[in-house]
Amino acid sequence: MKKNRKNIIKIVISVLVLFMILLLIVLMYYNHKNTSTKTVDEKELMVFEQAKKEKEFQTEGHTLEDANVILNPYGNSPLTALILFETKEKVSPTVKIVGKDELSTFEHTFEDTTKHYLPIYGLYPDTENEVIISFEENGIQQEKTFHIQTESLPDDFILPTEVTADKEKLSNDLYFYTPSSSGYTCAYDVNGDVRWYFTNYALWKIDRLKNGHLLVSTERLVNSPYYMTGLYEMDLLGKIYTEFSLPGGYHHDYYEMENGNLLIASDDFESGTVEDYIVELDRNTGKIVKEYHLNQILNMEDGKSENWISYDWFHNNSVWYDKKTNSITLSGRHQDAVINIDYDSGKLNWIIGDSTNWSEEYQKYFFKPIGDDFEWQWSQHAAMITPEGYVFILDNGNNKSKIKDEYVDASDSYTRGVMYKINTEDMTIEQVWEYGKDRGSDFYSPYISDVDYIEENHYIVHSGGIVYVDGENSNQPAGFSKNAELKSDTVELMNDDVVFELVLPTNNYRVEKMSLYTDNEKFEIGEAKRIGTLGKTEVTKEKWTPLLATKKIDDGYQKHNISIIDEQDRLVVKGQFKRTDDVNIVLYQNMKSKYYHVTVSKKPYTALCVDVFTEEETKNGISVTKYINQEGLSGKYSIYIVINGILYNTKKYVQF
Repeated sequence: MKKNRKNIIKIVISVLVLFMILLLIVLMYYNHKNTSTKTVDEKELMVFEQAKKEKEFQTEGHTLEDANVILNPYGNSPLTALILFETKEKVSPTVKIVGKDELSTFEHTFEDTTKHYLPIYGLYPDTENEVIISFEENGIQQEKTFHIQTESLPDDFILPTEVTADKEKLSNDLYFYTPSSSGYTCAYDVNGDVRWYFTNYALWKIDRLKNGHLLVSTERLVNSPYYMTGLYEMDLLGKIYTEFSLPGGYHHDYYEMENGNLLIASDDFESGTVEDYIVELDRNTGKIVKEYHLNQILNMEDGKSENWISYDWFHNNSVWYDKKTNSITLSGRHQDAVINIDYDSGKLNWIIGDSTNWSEEYQKYFFKPIGDDFEWQWSQHAAMITPEGYVFILDNGNNKSKIKDEYVDASDSYTRGVMYKINTEDMTIEQVWEYGKDRGSDFYSPYISDVDYIEENHYIVHSGGIVYVDGENSNQPAGFSKNAELKSDTVELMNDDVVFELVLPTNNYRVEKMSLYTDNEKFEIGEAKRIGTLGKTEVTKEKWTPLLATKKIDDGYQKHNISIIDEQDRLVVKGQFKRTDDVNIVLYQNMKSKYYHVTVSKKPYTALCVDVFTEEETKNGISVTKYINQEGLSGKYSIYIVINGILYNTKKYVQF
């Protein structure tokens, strides 16, 4: 009896083993069947493209007489060139880019070497530019004139409608502009001529770092409508030296600390709010070493302006560190408040603005106005601390009150640069300088805009978001109304005299006055560093099972206009979906499925109740983008999409 029982057990075990083998074969078959054979379309990032281009940057075999001249060497800066050659002895070449007059002519001397990579900046578009290179070698003066032909500007390029320049008081620095919605990041000279532009879409601030490089936004979104993946450290040739990535992306402003670290306006999307989070990024490692959550410092319900929204309650648009007080100054447009916090602790030091509608606990942080002609700022931008210790602000001037019945109409509003002197001991504030009030509504910009401190009594006031609707001043940014006419007006003042003014028929976010060349900048060939991270994309759920039932791509899938792009550090999936659609992206690898839920929302980082869909959008859906970051993923993944319970096989894969 025992023997029969043992035999039965052996038979059962054998059957189970056979079953498991057959099941494994079936699973392997389905896994093989469902493994995609076509890779998704790839979009090569600029940091990888430039490495290929640099293989053509040869100096060997080229002398000054037959120098290697490469126009627009990186393909993104059309008004630049690179001149390459070698000399037998170490020499210091001087480059002269000939302009229309003295203030539009640029000259720079490079360090001595035998291999010469000379960046040529400031070429005119659609022109045979004259560039002179000279140096002394073995006591003999060498000189050659190059004629470099450039292409015309793009058809959609925007040119000034008005330029005023007191050239006796100006330098040959350029005025660098960043667009607010459309247009190019570019630079104009004192004559209003375009002398540089960047074809990649760079938003927000443009400024020069201590090492001479520029720091601009990447062209890639991390979230709509304008949150970018991070920042590029680059030169005017368009050569990227470092790409900085952040999980919360970058918007509006940054500040270079004395130790080289970057204070950056970022987002903590998981919190459900935006533009109320600042980080300090380690310049060498890309790690976030300090962070400030403003919703832990201020009451989100206080000080509401007309533009206040629950998820964008503060709307920080500037970051400034002051070494003397070891503090950070921030600008909350939607609370009409400029605030200052302690760098070490993050505790609130003071608030500049009208204290109306603020809780009692915050009243002690506000200043008492003293002196004549005092006015508060409204919906401000670009708050900074000057070397004299003044607080310098671009006062947009929206409404000029927190009480709706007392709002000032756009036709009676004005934008100004304003400077305040504050006393933190007795908490008093005095207005010591302003410009723009006398310009009235012609200078009124309800959003964006900038002020710059060049030196004492030498400033720039940029009213960058002037909007007219049907000929009347508007309180709404561009894009909110039809029949809108746009304008930006940039004024440079020296001892209260206007020494330069440039008007453009568009809106521009910021303006910086900078030289083309700096003494400490050095062009270098080599791979760009990529530091920081976009973070790990949240997996909604995981399943250990083969994907047995899949539907091939058909009209039900194609009607959603789905595109899938591999950006090398993330997967970008776009589609057209209705608000009621349930959508998931599935990455399948070795019988394990990772599901990533796609939120069909205009603001995927906030509660859905804030979305307002038009009748057309409700009927036809909206364009939605899902980013799946590489972090935490490795190897080959087949890509599936689940739409309203139906699993579609894209027959494509991504290799991380």
